[in-house]
Amino acid sequence: MQQDYLGNVISDCDAPTMRGIDDFVAGFLSYETRIANIIAAADNAPDHCLANTYAAMIWMLLEAPNGPKNAAHYAACAQKASPHATPREQMNTQMLLCWLHGDIEAALKLGDEIVGAFPRDLAVVKLHQYLSFNRGDAPAMLRVVHKVSTDNQDVAHLHGMKAFAYEQCHLLDAAQKSAERALAIQSKEPWAQHALAHVFLTRGQVDHGAHFLEGVQNTWTGLNSFMLTHNYWHLAVFYLSQGKNDAVLALYDQQCWGVEKDYSQDQIGAVSLLARLELAGVDVGDRWGDIGQYLRTRSEDTTLPFLTMQYLYGLARAGLGEARTLMASVEERAKSAPVYERAAWHDVALPACQGLLSYACGDYEPAIDQLGQALPRMMEVGGSHAQRDLFEQIMLDCVIKTGRLVTAQQMLEIRRGFDPKGVPLNTALGQVYQDLGLPDEAAQARARICV
Repeated sequence: MQQDYLGNVISDCDAPTMRGIDDFVAGFLSYETRIANIIAAADNAPDHCLANTYAAMIWMLLEAPNGPKNAAHYAACAQKASPHATPREQMNTQMLLCWLHGDIEAALKLGDEIVGAFPRDLAVVKLHQYLSFNRGDAPAMLRVVHKVSTDNQDVAHLHGMKAFAYEQCHLLDAAQKSAERALAIQSKEPWAQHALAHVFLTRGQVDHGAHFLEGVQNTWTGLNSFMLTHNYWHLAVFYLSQGKNDAVLALYDQQCWGVEKDYSQDQIGAVSLLARLELAGVDVGDRWGDIGQYLRTRSEDTTLPFLTMQYLYGLARAGLGEARTLMASVEERAKSAPVYERAAWHDVALPACQGLLSYACGDYEPAIDQLGQALPRMMEVGGSHAQRDLFEQIMLDCVIKTGRLVTAQQMLEIRRGFDPKGVPLNTALGQVYQDLGLPDEAAQARARICV
């Protein structure tokens, strides 16, 4: 009887198919490019249920409108082969089909059943976390990993998944402990490194976070573009707080943008970093024009609200008419989205997109009202709280630009709790205190700036 490298039983297949399956599972868990090897394996084994299920998942993870269309071929092969597959493989196929058809609730329910019966199926644990993350459901991310913890204490990726789930639940001590456990088992565990970066950022340990990432970047080999660019994105965020603007621009040009310019996560990482640079008062040159050319194809992309919001902002900052086209697509999506995601689109993404478009066009007053509707529920559209902080920063900039100095002072001092020495933050705070007629407090803010 064949087994994958985690010990899960696999229906009969030849050696290349088995290697493709192992590459998918290990690549999915470790964010390595070898995950894509499953496509060739499935093409050469159209009658193997699990290989084709995993190949379809690759296309769905692309996070693009053509993902389901390209996944459909492999899903059909998996369905056809399903009667000859193991029960676990059959359940994986059913979970895929629910996801493919947009029934995320059913997919997550099946995921819970799979890991309850087969706790070493960590690919399903990872997929469950991914789907829950996109709904802003951090407790679900933690629940699913708790279900399988006892059976996977030897697997570094399990502890990395647990670390990020803890961090998204704001359980920072537990997150750090789990991440360190993962790295003690396997020093190259980028998701655990990523979780630690979140911990340090949330605690305001900016210098420590930058030093940590600098010390582990030599392990970022063989990673897919998301994991590589995103960990460098975190390093750039630390540098930005430290006032190392030239270093941030260098990271943007050399590491954060240009690996896979057509990929969703690379695009939103670039949009987010350029926006943060501008919020810090940095001239980003013609970089918006470059990214805008790659965002043109997103003019009707409402695959995930968190992604769409950033596509729209990038298109607007690039001065492209496709921003208005995408805005119209969001308005339509807010009306027609399935019941389970309608609130996220109508109540959160729609006013957020309106606010981002207003802000990009320099209309700060309406942007405050529009973003104000969305911000209290922003977690419902997915993304990490570190990523969603961009929208808080944009709201803060609107408040400052419209002269709401009292509100700005309150917002800035609250932010100082998790960015105590931040150069952009204390620069803004110094100016706000000066404008409020509080020169001593302005001087104290400026004294905290150590570039």
